[in-house]
This record gives sequence, C-alpha cells and structure tokens, in this order.
Amino acid sequence: MRRSGLVRVAVGVGLLAWLGGCTSSPVPASASRIEPASTATVRRGPFVRRVRVAGTTEAVRSAAATAPRLAGQNSPTLVITRLIKGGSRVQPGDVLVEFDPQDQARAAFDRRAEYLDLEQQIKRQQADQAAGRAGEDTQLKQAGNDVARARLDVLKNRFLPAIDTEKNDLALEQAQARLAALTRTYALRRRAAEAERTGLEIRRERSRNALEHAEANAGRMTLRAPFQGLAVVQPAFKGSQMAELQEGDEVRAGTPVVNVVDPSAMQVRVRISQADAGDVSVGQPVRVSLDAYPGLVFDGRVEQMAPLAVASSVTPAVRSFVAVVSIVGSHANLMPDLTAAVDITVEQREQCLLVPRDAIVIEPDRAWVRVRRGGGFERQAVSIESISAQSVVVKSGIAEGDVVARRPAGGS
Repeated sequence: MRRSGLVRVAVGVGLLAWLGGCTSSPVPASASRIEPASTATVRRGPFVRRVRVAGTTEAVRSAAATAPRLAGQNSPTLVITRLIKGGSRVQPGDVLVEFDPQDQARAAFDRRAEYLDLEQQIKRQQADQAAGRAGEDTQLKQAGNDVARARLDVLKNRFLPAIDTEKNDLALEQAQARLAALTRTYALRRRAAEAERTGLEIRRERSRNALEHAEANAGRMTLRAPFQGLAVVQPAFKGSQMAELQEGDEVRAGTPVVNVVDPSAMQVRVRISQADAGDVSVGQPVRVSLDAYPGLVFDGRVEQMAPLAVASSVTPAVRSFVAVVSIVGSHANLMPDLTAAVDITVEQREQCLLVPRDAIVIEPDRAWVRVRRGGGFERQAVSIESISAQSVVVKSGIAEGDVVARRPAGGS
C-alpha cells in the first residue's frame, strides 16, 4: 500500500512538470494552430444592404362614410336602419348605410308648412296694402281737388265782400292743411306697411333656409358608394369595448361607419427609425411581405417620406419618420389593415469583394479577420466600406480567394 502511494505521487509530479514545460513555450500572437469550426472564402459578387421596417397596408384610394352632421339640428345620435355587409363588393351608387329619417322628415314637413304660411301672409298683406293704397290715392286726389277749388274761389275775392273773402281764404288754408296731413299720414302708413312686409320677407327667407337644411338633412340619411371597391365596416365603442357596428346601433355625428377601399392599388405606411432615416430616400426599391401570408411577396418603391419626425408613444427620446411605400401588383389576399414587413434597398453594388458578416471583427479603431496562412490562421487588418446584416464590403487587406475564419473573435 505504501509503495502504490509513492508511485501515484511520482506520476503526479511528472505530469505537472510536463504541463509547466508546455505552457512556458511561446506561441506567436499573430498565428493560431486551432482549426475554426467553419471558414469562408473571400469572393466577388453583388452587395445589397437593406433596412427592414414594419407597417400596415392601406388602400391608395379610399372614402369614409360617416354619420352626417346635420345642419340646424342638435340631434345627438342617429340610428342605423340599414348597413351593408362587411367585405361586400360595391359599385358606384350602391347604398352603404341608411339612418332613421323620421326626425329629419318631420322637421322638413314643419319647415315647409311654416314657409308656405309666411308666403300666404305676404300675399295677403300685399293685397291689403294694394287695396288700402287705392283708397288713399282717391282721398289724396279728392283733397287735391278741394285745394284747387278753394284757389279758384280765392281768385273771386276782389269782387266779393270782405267777409266772403275771409271765408274763401280760410277754406283754402283748411284744404291745403288737410292735403298736407293726408300726404304725411299716408306716407308714414306706407313706410310702416313696407317695414312689416320686409319683416315677413326676412322671416320667409329664414324659413326657406331652414326648409332647405331640413330637406338636405333628410337626403343625408342615405350614404352611397362613390366608386367601385370593397366595403369595410368600421368598429366603434359599445360600452367599454370595440365592436363592429350593426343595424340598430346608435352613432354620433362624424362617426365612421363604412370605408370604401379600392384594393387594386395598395400601399404600406411604415415608420422608419431616426437611425435609419438618413439612408432612406424617395424612389428606393422595396420588397413587401405580409405577416399573415408569408408566401406573398410584392415589389414596390418608397413614394413619400415625412420631413419631420414624430415621437414614440413609449418615450419622447425615440423618434421615427413616417413613409409611404407603394405596392406593385395586386392579390386577393392583399387587403387593408394587414401588418407587413418592408425591406428597403438602401445600397446596391456590383462585383464587390465580400466577406461574411460573422467573419470580421469590427473594433472602434480597426477591423480585422483571421486569414489562413499555411497550417494556421493569422490576424489580418482590413479596410471596409459597407456593412449589411449578411456581408461586408472589403476595400483592402485581403484578396479574392482567401480563406477566412468565421466567428474569429474567440479563436486567438
């Protein structure tokens, strides 16, 4: 037993001495004999850099049928009596939604009755004024004749006694005074009648405007499709949750009820982060894929980009730019309000020297790869131009056909 223990100690001391000799032998920092798990060959080929953003599909052309705002009425809600089924194809002029028109029809009937009554009042007043004006003209003419007769009597005064002369002068003064009084009285009476008629005409015009508004409100109870497309029934709050509108529901003025969209021309509205906004510009090609239908991929281009950034709902420090991306072509499954992934091609080159992205280490002051040299791999500094998620364009430092190690950061 004692001899076997000594043997074990001797073996252990020998093994430690051998390990110490191995670790003391120097290994160059620029070379590694360890074979990497995988390698890649430097090649020339096309380079494409894309920015992926997310968005929602929408129709280029759409129209919303909203509950009408009624002129001259303060009706808080409208009742839906007829509603098209969501997803239906519509033609121009097809009925989308109808609201209960009873209140508007009753208001239009009352306004029409009021307007016709005022019309009759004005006509009756005009007839009365015409009859009264004829009598006044007769009295004025008679008073004028009395003045003329009195003046003729005054001309005889030089042939008459003094008492008759005085009577003639007094009769002339009385006739002239009566004519002046009648003239003033009838003028005031006609002005008053004119003012009364003007008041009635103003009331008639107001009543006519109210009638036109009431008839227009009655006409707004039916909303029709402006063009050919797809009807999309909008949701609304029912109690404490959102639900699709149905016949019999009450909606407030201005509430969207049905949207008519033209599915033949679609687009995607996306948000681009402020870090990528500098690389994106109008006219760049894109590829659009739908989250609901992974097999559907569409080409397109960037059509619009907002000049100002908007703050995120999470934190004001994160901002993004809203952009509109067009979609080329159509499909039966390409509908509005679908989430989509959009790959924007921000850079594209031909015949570049390419290295896989995981084969290069980028540090703050330099970039390097591990190139196969003989039986090992050596660290080699490189100059890079562009970087994508898959590959890197190398300007200098390595040549086409060189073999580089993938994931070289852990192989030193």
